[in-house]
Amino acid sequence: MGDFAKIVALAAERRGGMDALEHALAETRSRTPAEIAATPDDRILAEMTRRIFNAGFASKVITAKWDGFEAAFEGFDPHRCAALSEERFDALLKDTRIVRHGAKIQSVTANAQFLLDLAAEHGSAARFLADWPDTDYVGLLEVLKKRGNRLGGDTGMRFLRGIGKPAFIPTGDVVAALIREGVLAKAPGGKGDFKTMQQAFNRWSAESGRDLTALSRILAMSIGDVGHGRR
Repeated sequence: MGDFAKIVALAAERRGGMDALEHALAETRSRTPAEIAATPDDRILAEMTRRIFNAGFASKVITAKWDGFEAAFEGFDPHRCAALSEERFDALLKDTRIVRHGAKIQSVTANAQFLLDLAAEHGSAARFLADWPDTDYVGLLEVLKKRGNRLGGDTGMRFLRGIGKPAFIPTGDVVAALIREGVLAKAPGGKGDFKTMQQAFNRWSAESGRDLTALSRILAMSIGDVGHGRR
């Protein structure tokens, strides 16, 4: 592993200078733990749902229908969504305001119950997510995969980034940079690779003072030409 300052210099060169790099990073700046903890749990469920429905669909389709999603799922109130009746589920399968995908509609009910369980255990789901240490990000991904519904892999990572939780995402550019830096030999394929990535990100975070999201995006922007590697 090299010094992260050298990776920053590579990214700045490809992005058009340090000012341009910092401006790009500001587009996805993470929120503080206090800000995340203050997020209502209905907004947590809404972001989970958005990311789940985005998987396999063009994001612009989900964005265009999002007001319909908010109305159809009654503002994503966890108590109401967790108690979704069979009749209401059948109605949602015919509701043209949303994408009518049965398994994904069912995930809203399952994840609403997941959030209610976290709230019973920790005061709020948002508090649980806010308090989880960034140095064990891969552990939080495992919780989402095991206790949530359809929240594994890329979906869980993008959900966490979506609520402002620092998150690295092993996109093609990020993986290419990690291979270049000797962290990985190939695309990550299991828990061992994610543990290795976590260790590298923890070291770089301590060295640079930057969080997981910023580190991930800098790695991506250190690959390719100017304007390439936005994630």
